[in-house]
Amino acid sequence: MSVIDRTTRATPARPRKPRNPLRTAVWVGILAVFALSLYGIEIRWDRLLDLPQNLVRYAGLMFAPPDVSALGKAVSATIESVQMAWFGTVLGIVVSFPLSFLAAANIGPLWLRWPLRIVFAVIRAVPEVVIAILILSVTGLTAFTGALAIAIGSVGTLGKWGYEAIEGAEKGPIEAARAAGGSTAQIVRWGLWTDVAPEVFAFWLYRFEINVRASAILGLIGAGGIGSMLVDNVQYRQWGAVGMLLIVVVVITVLIDQVSGQVRRRIIDGSWGWQRKV
Repeated sequence: MSVIDRTTRATPARPRKPRNPLRTAVWVGILAVFALSLYGIEIRWDRLLDLPQNLVRYAGLMFAPPDVSALGKAVSATIESVQMAWFGTVLGIVVSFPLSFLAAANIGPLWLRWPLRIVFAVIRAVPEVVIAILILSVTGLTAFTGALAIAIGSVGTLGKWGYEAIEGAEKGPIEAARAAGGSTAQIVRWGLWTDVAPEVFAFWLYRFEINVRASAILGLIGAGGIGSMLVDNVQYRQWGAVGMLLIVVVVITVLIDQVSGQVRRRIIDGSWGWQRKV
């Protein structure tokens, strides 16, 4: 009986890992762009080291303690920003809702949907602050200017989200409505809208959350609300009032996020967030 010496058995060489020049080039490109970005923004590392100390100093000025007498103005400014965001969101929904159907490949004709998609893309490329600066010569520097800027920005985003949701709808109900002899309006109502409605409602609520934050930024250019109060108090170094404003903004924004999130979950999943699924 022969005994096989396993220690002397030749071990086959492992194949070399194949090289991927394209992946290497992509990583080199990413690092090169990152290096150029660092050079372009001219980081002052000596001042960056002082950032933690300054953060602690200003946090002490704002929150130890905050100016309680500014609570009423802070709540009023925050409510004005929320109103601005709500008005802009509703106006954006009214305009973008029919346009998103016309821009969908399964509803709109080719000659109409592509120009609409280009319009949506152009609107999304322009920030709300720039839109507000462009239209303030007509409407003046008021909260209405901020609401219009939010509405225009919402049309670009909601239009894109809407036609993508419509194009992803199930084909079965649409074909069934068409086979039953339904008109285009009936096909959209009974074969399409019932499928995409939860997703579209969720998009509307999510856009409202985004617009609440955008309205605060628009206030920095004088459109009213949180941003205007923040600029005024920082300019006069009233740090206690700034601290109270930040507390109110954070509390109300978190409340809106939580309520909106629960409603979106109810629309999509059919249950509230606190209900445990069995």
